[in-house]
Amino acid sequence: MASLKIPTLRTPSHSLSSKLSLRSAFSTNFPNSARFSRSQPQRGRVLIITSAASSSSSNKPTVLVAEKLGEAGLTLLKEFADVDCSYNLSPKELRSKISLCDALIVRSGTKVNRAVFESSGGRLKVVGRAGVGIDNVDLAAATEHGCLVVNAPTANTVAAAEHGIALLAAMARNVAQADASIKAGKWQRNKYVGVSLVGKTLAVLGFGKVGSEVARRAKGLGMHVIAHDPYAPAERACAIGVELVSFDEAIGTADFISMHMPLIPATSKMFNDETFAKMKKGVRIVNVARGGVVDEEALVRALDAGIVAQAALDVFSEEPPKQDNKLVQHEMVTVTPHLGASTMEAQEGVAIEIAEAVVGALKGELAATAVNAPMVPAEVLLELKPYVILAEKLGRLAVQLVAGGSGVKTVKVSYASSRPNLDTRLLRAMITKGIIEPISDVYVNLVNADYTAKQRGVRITEEHIHLDGSHEIPLEFIKVQIADVKSKFASATSKSGEIKVEGRVKDGIPHLTKVGSFRVDVSLEGSIILCRQVDQPGMIGKVGSILGQENVNVSFMSVGRVAPRKHAVMAIGVDDQPRKESLKRIGEVPAIEEFVFLKL
Repeated sequence: MASLKIPTLRTPSHSLSSKLSLRSAFSTNFPNSARFSRSQPQRGRVLIITSAASSSSSNKPTVLVAEKLGEAGLTLLKEFADVDCSYNLSPKELRSKISLCDALIVRSGTKVNRAVFESSGGRLKVVGRAGVGIDNVDLAAATEHGCLVVNAPTANTVAAAEHGIALLAAMARNVAQADASIKAGKWQRNKYVGVSLVGKTLAVLGFGKVGSEVARRAKGLGMHVIAHDPYAPAERACAIGVELVSFDEAIGTADFISMHMPLIPATSKMFNDETFAKMKKGVRIVNVARGGVVDEEALVRALDAGIVAQAALDVFSEEPPKQDNKLVQHEMVTVTPHLGASTMEAQEGVAIEIAEAVVGALKGELAATAVNAPMVPAEVLLELKPYVILAEKLGRLAVQLVAGGSGVKTVKVSYASSRPNLDTRLLRAMITKGIIEPISDVYVNLVNADYTAKQRGVRITEEHIHLDGSHEIPLEFIKVQIADVKSKFASATSKSGEIKVEGRVKDGIPHLTKVGSFRVDVSLEGSIILCRQVDQPGMIGKVGSILGQENVNVSFMSVGRVAPRKHAVMAIGVDDQPRKESLKRIGEVPAIEEFVFLKL
């Protein structure tokens, strides 16, 4: 397998290395007796940490812990730093203390906004989020101020999986409702007859760390487990005894559904009226992931209609939910107040994980759980900016072409350039970002790109194609290929069977220039519709007319063909997402053989 370590940097005139050394960026070699200070980010560096005289009696860095942290984590911190545990600070109090701190640790209740970073006076080097989500931290402001943000994404895994199974069993046997009934002085055995789990089909949606642990436990209960996750390696699922299927097959055949997907634009309210209508009547749903993936009003309607027999929810779109929330009050719904990570063991695990990440960052070590990118020197970023955008969008396009149920495992990236020793770390990271982020809650950047790919079983190799010519521009083109997968759009596959997309920068704008073996030329702005058609007159007009009738603005249109009157691929850039009905009308045009909508 290709090494996923960050490569040794070279120092040509056009390299990122001399100015983007992560070792210098996050600093090292300061003993425990050294005092940390930091200047504002300077040209050629992300962050400067130096030894300096201290005005305090201690020569250790100072870590402010603003929310309760497990004792094991505090012990680790105290071995390396002065620890100030100040809980329930007001925003004003936090801003007044932060200029005296080198690191800050929070949970979800403290807002670390731009004002906090500005108030730090350039001293704050690390923010640690004790948990997974970082919605309460302003990542852009952190990066601008040269501050690394780390989280603790793994310690909660078992606790969340166990809570999912607990809700599954409690829901199936009406435990919460029966408990409330007895406490109300009733004895209603006939009313609370449950259903058995053994032999039932459980669909795990999102087969990452938590989802796979839920699957293991469900198999132990005698359930038949299927899963949907575009990134899940087939061999890992097979080892657990889980069958990977498409999303529609998963929701259409399951007796129970357990949700473990992240909340991202693609998953927001993905469980809506349309989705519930595709489910088996009487399905039971568990959600210990994110509340926003469910349209709560639609779920109430599905419960009332009997499509969904029961639901067990640990998360909500608004937390805490309002007292009169119809979903919470529904008789067929079991609820808990976001307890997925709330075990003594998980809390201690999170404390240790975040403490180790913060101490490591203060020591200058690379943090695998970093969630914001280091700042790139202005002159380098200015030159690479359009290529960085191109790299991410090619990754996003390529992964959207992968058919459901296919696990992305092998990615090859080719860079064509006349420059020798071109440092492609940033471009590689952005391609990884484009491939992984659209269906994940992981924040991919220069620091964690290789680690993130490795964790998901994605092998990324690089090929450098040397061209003769001027060194004036960094790259001629970038090509991304995904092997061993099925494609939603057959024309995107090359003769050797890989999904292949290629692009270049023209006049500072990223363009898609090749899909499979078809040459196109479309600006990578907005979104793209790809159509394979029989090459004949009037096709551009027919498709354009459909989009025009729907008030969808076309920004670019390009047609690539193998030969006149044979097959062609039409690439259409659109500013807005067409309605499903519009896309259906395009697909019904007789000469169009296949099409796909790709969101950038």
